[in-house]
Amino acid sequence: MMADSGAMWRPPRTCDDYWSEFRHCKSLWNRFHNYYAHGTSPSCGQWKEDYYSCREWEKNPGPETKESLQQSERNREAEQRKFTPVWDLRRDPPRDWHMPLHQGKSPDSQS
Repeated sequence: MMADSGAMWRPPRTCDDYWSEFRHCKSLWNRFHNYYAHGTSPSCGQWKEDYYSCREWEKNPGPETKESLQQSERNREAEQRKFTPVWDLRRDPPRDWHMPLHQGKSPDSQS
């Protein structure tokens, strides 16, 4: 029964997506950007490891491979949640949302 439920599960991304992310991570442009923005080179090993885990899952689905991919995705999501949003999210629209915009006019002009 366990093998049947495992066979229905699919990795959250295709294996090609993991490989594309790895190639992007290793690209000169991305390495330069990451160094400029963060002061360090990006760590790309997890993308490659996930690619090989995904290929292993396609050949021989098993609970270890499944858990490895799920944990990796959980870690990525947790990493993204660490950052605070740049913009404050609104709960309601502005009171004058239905009014026409005054494009091209200065705020001081009346007509």
